[in-house]
Amino acid sequence: MWSIYVGEAERYDAALVESWRADMEGMLIFSGLLSASLTAFLIESYKNLQPDTGELTVAAIQQLVAISLGDTAAASQPPSKFAPTTPAIVCNALWFVSLSLSLICALLATLVEQWAREFLHKTDMRPSPARRARIFSFLYFGLKSFHMPTVVDTIPSLIHGSLLLFFAGLVAFLLPINHLIMYLMAAALTILLISYCVLTILPVLYLDCPYRTPLSTPLWSLSQRALAFLRRPTGPKSGVATMTEAIVRCAIQNTEKRDQRAIRWTLESLTDDTELLPFIELIPDIVSGPDGLLS
Repeated sequence: MWSIYVGEAERYDAALVESWRADMEGMLIFSGLLSASLTAFLIESYKNLQPDTGELTVAAIQQLVAISLGDTAAASQPPSKFAPTTPAIVCNALWFVSLSLSLICALLATLVEQWAREFLHKTDMRPSPARRARIFSFLYFGLKSFHMPTVVDTIPSLIHGSLLLFFAGLVAFLLPINHLIMYLMAAALTILLISYCVLTILPVLYLDCPYRTPLSTPLWSLSQRALAFLRRPTGPKSGVATMTEAIVRCAIQNTEKRDQRAIRWTLESLTDDTELLPFIELIPDIVSGPDGLLS
């Protein structure tokens, strides 16, 4: 019994951890590229937050010339106080926050990779199936108790937010430079925001939609809780199915059309007689078996 549990748990946990590690590697690469781009822009933009040394030098020379000419009024005039413009403040604020989110994302991705390696290492420490089963159960339910899947799902939202802030800061950076380019970037940012919202909402409305964002699952949970509250405002509370559970439940309901499509696709894919013969032998079970079309 323990060997069966260990085999199933090992396969499930290995697939889960490997998917996390692959996602985190992608996050590290993307956050590195974004951080490098942000650093290059910040090197130029932060100069707008401090006085221009060239202008200060010109003002000092003008005062010296006024003193040499005996113009006491101009010589005694204090230099104008520097104040950064609003676009400069907004631009740098957005870009510094964006850089911080990108670096936080890289740190969390590194930690998740480390946690994944430790998880796999700890589950392979004991050869006994019974002990390994207990270790698998202990560590897996620890992942669930401390909401590690939620933490992993949150990391991509940080890099997405960082990218959106980068584009917003780019619009503010271009505002005092060129209005035409600024309008183009504002249009690109608007298209990006609309596309992101659409990709977030689509899987909530259509469970078979392959597109989704890190906000899709929280939005699904929120919408289901709202619907449950509206349908039973005074009734007893009941658990809300997760998005994955809803997809599985929807997939196994009204299966006749899906089964027909699957069989048709299989027949079209099997081009060799040696592949087609075993499928033909299974047709009676497909039609009248325990899970067949007529069951």
